[in-house]
Amino acid sequence: MIENSMYDQASGLRRMTQLTSTKVITVTGGKGGVGKTNVALNMAIAMAREGKRVMVLDADLGLANVDVMLGLRVGRNLSHVLAGMCDLKDIVVEGPHGVKIIPASSGTQGMAELTSAQHMGLIRAFSNLEDDIDVLLVDTAAGISDMVLSFSRAAQDVLVVVCDEPTSITDAYAMIKILSREYDVQRFKIVANMVRSYREGRDLFAKLTRVTERFLNANLELVACIPLDDRVRQAVKCQRVVVDAFPRSPASLAMTSLANKACSWPVPQNPSGHLEFFVERLLVKRTAKEVVACE
Repeated sequence: MIENSMYDQASGLRRMTQLTSTKVITVTGGKGGVGKTNVALNMAIAMAREGKRVMVLDADLGLANVDVMLGLRVGRNLSHVLAGMCDLKDIVVEGPHGVKIIPASSGTQGMAELTSAQHMGLIRAFSNLEDDIDVLLVDTAAGISDMVLSFSRAAQDVLVVVCDEPTSITDAYAMIKILSREYDVQRFKIVANMVRSYREGRDLFAKLTRVTERFLNANLELVACIPLDDRVRQAVKCQRVVVDAFPRSPASLAMTSLANKACSWPVPQNPSGHLEFFVERLLVKRTAKEVVACE
């Protein structure tokens, strides 16, 4: 009976996955200050404007800033979920264009020092979510902590934001090295941010690939070159994203193009390995109902 039950669950999961599932993108960078939160939020809102159901998880658990950047007032956050005071669905707030935000806490040392079990528990807390979403964007913390690595492993696409600074390139390489060598994550999408020209973005990408091709078995793809644009700073000061505040600015056009491109990235049809934590849960619930109805 136990074997039959396990087989039924596994076969049911495979049938559900073949129909539809949520796209999970982790936005990370290694070094702080490279603009990954800006990239994540602008992508989210650009996707939402095109009719996608989008959720952003602020996974910078000790220094959260997604809600601040959008001017949102939040009550409870992820620290309350981990304390057992509420479920994940109870802390979701709505941002611009219907984007759903899962806020984290700021200035809480305990949240920045979670155990591995708490990392997994947080990821599995998604089992309580009932929202049907097309895209989940995970905005990680700076550095290469266990939490950053956990969310990067759990995503279908890892978006690495890099600036043309030696420390940014070094930290991005360090993250790619750990994920590829220790966790078998082999595909990375690179965003060259705050570059002065497309050529500078290509040169930045070349600097990174020269090192990774020599020492790592990793596949890097340059997916966007986002120009240095003062409109981004102006939008941040107004607690808005640039694609909303200045939709025709150079950075806004590049962010929108990246968001459109990301929507076309395929969702793996066979959840396995580092995808299992998110993919097993983030299957659209109406699909599960359709599968049950057909059996």
